[in-house]
Amino acid sequence: MSLNHFIEGAETYLLELINGKRHSRKDKLLKYVLFSFSRVYLTIVKWRISLYKHRIFKDQRLGCLVISIGNVTCGGTGKTPVVEVFARTLNANKRRVAVLSRGYRSKSKPLSQKLREKFLMEYEVVPPRVVSNGREVLLDSHMAGDEPYMLARNLKGVVVLVDKDRVKSGQYAIRHFNADTLILDDGFQYLPLKPRVNILLVDSTNPFTNHHMLPRGLLREPIANITRADYIFLTKSNGGDHLRHMKQFLRKHNRFAEIIECTHRPKYLENLKTGEKIPLDSMKSAQAGSISGIAVPESFENFLIGFGAELCHIERYVDHHRYTKEELESFVQKSLEHGAEMLLTTEKDAVRFPEDLESPIPIYFLRVEIDILSGQENFEECIARICATSLNRRTILNTVMKGEGKYEN
Repeated sequence: MSLNHFIEGAETYLLELINGKRHSRKDKLLKYVLFSFSRVYLTIVKWRISLYKHRIFKDQRLGCLVISIGNVTCGGTGKTPVVEVFARTLNANKRRVAVLSRGYRSKSKPLSQKLREKFLMEYEVVPPRVVSNGREVLLDSHMAGDEPYMLARNLKGVVVLVDKDRVKSGQYAIRHFNADTLILDDGFQYLPLKPRVNILLVDSTNPFTNHHMLPRGLLREPIANITRADYIFLTKSNGGDHLRHMKQFLRKHNRFAEIIECTHRPKYLENLKTGEKIPLDSMKSAQAGSISGIAVPESFENFLIGFGAELCHIERYVDHHRYTKEELESFVQKSLEHGAEMLLTTEKDAVRFPEDLESPIPIYFLRVEIDILSGQENFEECIARICATSLNRRTILNTVMKGEGKYEN
């Protein structure tokens, strides 16, 4: 078994444990151990936040507009489409936008360099990875990470940079690309850079899992810290009555943030090879194979079933799984044996498919975009306030509302 397979197996087991799907005596004992670690982690997080709060650690301001978009849990909130709509709208309103990502599971430094830095203190100042210069995509998903690569591919005119040090990459964006607006992708926990607008995403279908901190749960920091948010987006919303109780819960921790309900709405299927876009009703009554490596695969599969697809073969991998050609060829073969007429995946997964993959039946990815269900005026006010330095509010709102639908491509 390779190291990657071992890590992914451990991650799958841990998620099942967190989500209450493991109940043996050994599992219960491990839960107690993880809970002990989560208390230690909680203490570390509180100390870190306190050090910034009391200015022992100082956050920096880069002299331009900084917008943070993130969450308090690990994955599954549908962050990338929200980052995309903000970047696109700001760019359309003449802002020079750069998206700063840490590049989760992008290719890391060589081990030899890490060892030199750790033991010999030989630090080499490396510039951020430029995924897109605003005109063309310069790196693949392996070097950039799947989400930065997706953003770079979908956002013409927007610079996308990858670096764990977002202060450094922000300075680079200002110096080399004349950026006047920085969007911190997954930036809610990134305290060294002070945002003007802090946007928090909460998955309305599973907001805080079991309410425990890592590694016993999926919380990165205490729920009470949502008080830092200026706007709270309830993602994957269906407008149900349970949202009223969720809003009341959020209000206990943050009395002032605007709460906006939004949904991730499927738009079309796109052929992985040809780029052809076909309507969603093409799935109706079609035998299909489904493959995904995302935090919440059920949401993707439910979309497919909701549009009439009959999933004859399903494969799931852990979030950000890097597919091999052999794995995908096996998936294609098994889907064919079950009578599949088409193969379906997510856009996030599609960027991790090897380019030389061949399939006798078409492979499509599902394009998903953000739609506002309620609080639309609040979102427009947010965009208007962000852009207020260069455009008047009416011009911005008119621009935002253009197109076939709200906040679409």
